[in-house]
Amino acid sequence: MTFLDPANLIWLTHGAVIAGISIHVIMKRPATGVALAWLILIALLPFVGPLLYFLIGNRRISGRRSRGFQHLRQVYESDADQTDGEIAPEIDWSDLSPSANGIHHLGLVTAGSSLTRDNAFELLSGTDEILHRIARDIDGAKTSILMEFYIWNAGGKADEVLAALIRAAERGVSCRVLIDALGARPWWKTDQPKRLRDAGVELREALPVGLLRSAVGRTDLRLHRKVVVVDQAIAWTGSMNLVDPAFFKQDAGVGEWVDAMVRLEGGVVTSLAAVMIGDWSLETGEKPLILTPRPQMVLTPATTADALAGTADDDAPTPESQGPGAAMQVVASGPGETGDGLLLMLIALVSAATSELVLTTPYFVPDESLLRALRAASGRGVKVSLILPEKVDSLLSRYASRSYYDELLEMGVNVYLYRGGLLHTKSITADGALAMFGTVNLDMRSLWLNYEVALFVYDQDFARTLRRLQETYISDSVLLARGSWSARPFLERFIENVLRLSGPLL
Repeated sequence: MTFLDPANLIWLTHGAVIAGISIHVIMKRPATGVALAWLILIALLPFVGPLLYFLIGNRRISGRRSRGFQHLRQVYESDADQTDGEIAPEIDWSDLSPSANGIHHLGLVTAGSSLTRDNAFELLSGTDEILHRIARDIDGAKTSILMEFYIWNAGGKADEVLAALIRAAERGVSCRVLIDALGARPWWKTDQPKRLRDAGVELREALPVGLLRSAVGRTDLRLHRKVVVVDQAIAWTGSMNLVDPAFFKQDAGVGEWVDAMVRLEGGVVTSLAAVMIGDWSLETGEKPLILTPRPQMVLTPATTADALAGTADDDAPTPESQGPGAAMQVVASGPGETGDGLLLMLIALVSAATSELVLTTPYFVPDESLLRALRAASGRGVKVSLILPEKVDSLLSRYASRSYYDELLEMGVNVYLYRGGLLHTKSITADGALAMFGTVNLDMRSLWLNYEVALFVYDQDFARTLRRLQETYISDSVLLARGSWSARPFLERFIENVLRLSGPLL
């Protein structure tokens, strides 16, 4: 009878839960500090601790999504086996940075991402021009449009893109649009989704949220990618959501968001199309079909919007070589898709710098290994400059980020605080020869939880163009002084360090 006493049953259940979760934590092999933090939390907080672990304790995805990723990998690997060596142009690594081959090989091994050469690019930072040019490319579409974004916000120049999509669908262009369910929640409540669907646009929510979905997968995993692909010939990617800053988060007190996007032509277009097609397949259950890759593309997989529809058009424009151009590698990341491949690529890029390293990110709550790589780069004589917005819209990130400044400043890292708005561009340049540009923030969420896409570029022209953009950010920033920063009140430093502890548990 004592055994069946309610109090005893509660404690026995709690003990069984602790044992079960402890085994799960140990077998997942997270960082030691993270593992110990969760073990202590679930032991000290009966039922609450285990519930928190169930909700945010690991990168849990549904069985259907896991099987979907497994299928996509098989499709991609099969396609790579069939095409490798048949159409891949010889890569003359002597023309590139000495570290390029090693970084490329790392991306190939960890993320299955091959390199494409001779890609034409145009880097743009003016919001109005970006949205106008995307709308113009959509108006020129003849066969297919693929789009995926984290946020869509109605109003201003963003409505030009909406109108262009409607016109494209009405003239018979195949339009597939994937928008994150949570990031764009206010937009999903407007009339714009209905207008798109009524026009014939295939529009889907990415990663829908809800209590029932929490039972099969973690619901705060988000599609953070920004990709546009038009007719398999033109692609856009970068940091900018589908928003006009003059109409977006005007009450946040951080100023307008400052972004950049790159317009691309060449084999890299198919790489970005493959990322979006994979995401579409996972959300819809449609089988991604493979189209035989065409010359001048070095890609895994070689898929297109028409291939997904099963109606490939041989007359459609192809992302052919644009002549001498940039060597680029698309690295997609996210739970179930890659492990720590993106983080390893970032560390490799930071470690490759020999003279100068410049980074921009809106949210800086880095993995400890990345933080050490930055400190080590500065310590070995590399001029490291980190450009961050002075004000950000995330209270947690704002204070947690500041806890890292002392460690960076003491190693000689230049920390610039941008005052021209919320600097949202995610970029890295190394030695004017290597670059990273895309959607990934230097924080734990981007590195471990979000589905991101990053463009690694092995080209001096691209790196120097991006470096000039970074310099405009520096000119509108204030350099943080180590002495005055270290003298801030104890209470501030304590709050920052407390909030920093939350980073690894995200």
